[in-house]
Amino acid sequence: MKMHKNALSGIGKTPLIKLSKVVPPNAANIWLKLEYLNPTGSYKDRMALAMIEGAEKRGDLKRGMTVVEYTGGSTGSALAFICAVKGYEFHVISSDVFANEKLKTMRIFGANLEIIKSLSGKINSELIKKMIARANQLSKRDDYFFTDQLNNKDVIKGFEVMGNEIQDQIKDPIDGFCASVGTAGAMMGVSNILLESQSELKVVALEPDTAAYYSKGIKNGKHNVEGVGLGFDLPLLIKNNFNEARGINEDESRIMVRRLAKEEGIFAGTSTGLNVVGALQLANEMGPGKNIVTLACDSGLKYLNGDLYS
Repeated sequence: MKMHKNALSGIGKTPLIKLSKVVPPNAANIWLKLEYLNPTGSYKDRMALAMIEGAEKRGDLKRGMTVVEYTGGSTGSALAFICAVKGYEFHVISSDVFANEKLKTMRIFGANLEIIKSLSGKINSELIKKMIARANQLSKRDDYFFTDQLNNKDVIKGFEVMGNEIQDQIKDPIDGFCASVGTAGAMMGVSNILLESQSELKVVALEPDTAAYYSKGIKNGKHNVEGVGLGFDLPLLIKNNFNEARGINEDESRIMVRRLAKEEGIFAGTSTGLNVVGALQLANEMGPGKNIVTLACDSGLKYLNGDLYS
């Protein structure tokens, strides 16, 4: 067992497992990357580390500065964790609509948490834009560094590491990759790597069907899948990197989350259910012998106070 100097070494190198119970006969294989095994329970640890260390290398983030970001929770938890290890103050803009476990986690890591209330009780583009505006306002201060996750290309670099891991873990050809899009960093980072060697790869961007901006042109759609479906153009998402976008039913996604726990022993959040429902669509279309990869984005432990597992 190798020894490490701090908790940041726990980021990455997560297992890729083959689903067996929820995949019907005569469908393609589905491989799920268990990203909830990162230190704060989500794949956002990868992008948070990449944003902080990228800023340090460029000299944009220096000792004594405060990091600021708007977030639905998992990015905030990841940044709070990394700032705690590295010794930075962290000011985070979030909302009461997001899981209480995520908000508590940010505070436990020492973040200064500022809440913007959701008037509808749901996630939509209007709420996200309010959060962004507040973070932008704070970023004007000389002692603040804005990680700006929607525009920060270091996010993609963080997820390219995950793409390389997937490439090393599965030796057979990969025929499909699908992922829900929030910042689109995971979609871009993984597809950047896989498209280099998988010439026949089909890449599908997934979003909640009630907020299907890319697949149906729905603006300001409301949903409760945290971290995805922002309802506007994503600066990091390059359309050449994916073949199509699909809206996935949120109720089906929630049912799948509970099936994954009971049948596969995989304890994950709503966006993971959405990813697996999308992967099952591809698996049925492509048929036996093909390989589909998708992501278990975060842990079900972040959703115990809500209705996902009730």
